[in-house]
Amino acid sequence: MSSSTVEQQQGSVIWQPQGPFDLLRTLSILPRGTGDRSIRLEPGQAWLAFVTEDGPVTLRLQQMPRPADATGTGTGTDLDINTDIGTDAAAPTRNGPGIRAQAWGPGAAAALSGVPALLGENDDWSGFDAADFSATLPRFVREARRRNLAVRLPATGRMLDALVPVVLEQKVTLVEAHRAYRYLLRKYGTSAPASGPEGPAPAGLLVPPTAEQWSRIPSWEWHQAGVGPQRSDTIMRLLRSATAIERLSTVSAAEAAAKLQVVPGIGPWTAAEVTQRTHGNPDNVSVGDYHLAAYVGWALVGRPVDDAGMLRLLEPWRGHRQRVVRMLHLSGFRKPRFGARMTIQDHRRH
Repeated sequence: MSSSTVEQQQGSVIWQPQGPFDLLRTLSILPRGTGDRSIRLEPGQAWLAFVTEDGPVTLRLQQMPRPADATGTGTGTDLDINTDIGTDAAAPTRNGPGIRAQAWGPGAAAALSGVPALLGENDDWSGFDAADFSATLPRFVREARRRNLAVRLPATGRMLDALVPVVLEQKVTLVEAHRAYRYLLRKYGTSAPASGPEGPAPAGLLVPPTAEQWSRIPSWEWHQAGVGPQRSDTIMRLLRSATAIERLSTVSAAEAAAKLQVVPGIGPWTAAEVTQRTHGNPDNVSVGDYHLAAYVGWALVGRPVDDAGMLRLLEPWRGHRQRVVRMLHLSGFRKPRFGARMTIQDHRRH
């Protein structure tokens, strides 16, 4: 596991990773569509708004200049993509740029304490990069990893913030789900706490509703958002156990995924999609995804497979299966486009 250092400053912390680090690629799996106004990714920085146990917060993560190397000449933020992996000895890698985290609002202290986990502090790729394991991977997966040594799996620790938008994505297209979340967030979210004058937050940054605020949304508003009763009922069941569900952030990803599936309406796909973001889950694959199994099949064996076939293909890399999938996506591979697609539905006026 890559270690790091955290330097406390007044109202902020400096997180310095050991090894390469890419802020935007690491956090890129968190926004739920381009209209998600609770997170904004910009060149060199990211803005997040959310609720902690102490209240709402605006969090700014800013990439700092790369620290000087041993000769004092290290500058810039370009990644060294020539680093070898798959060797038993640790390959020499330059440290990535430090991240300055600033926070405003009642939840500032809690948000700053969670920054290392959010940025992948606990994400350990050493087993994936080991020589004997790396040798079993397809060549283009190894190449994708070589070019993306700076990517980590983030762990937000915020269960409901991940669960609600993922439930909205059940059994519908992403266009429909993102449209619904955008509507609900804009109508029931609250303005993010004001940030400092040295870096004003993006206009329109919103804190997602709390469990209590979600539970007060009337049925006709769910309908107006294009959310059917099955999905809205699942969300309401989750909200009735909100306190217990938030505590799942303190247990392992496997245990959290298993306990989530006790709730009616939560299956393997939802549990995987959530724990990939809340726990940085390196292994749990999104079984039941409309596209993923066929994508993995085309990438690995040149033909589509079903969920069972996908799991058989990924079985040799158990413990790192989600890492393999992430590298497949980052490799640039695209499966052939043909066959039926899900139809975008809009029942909001019915």
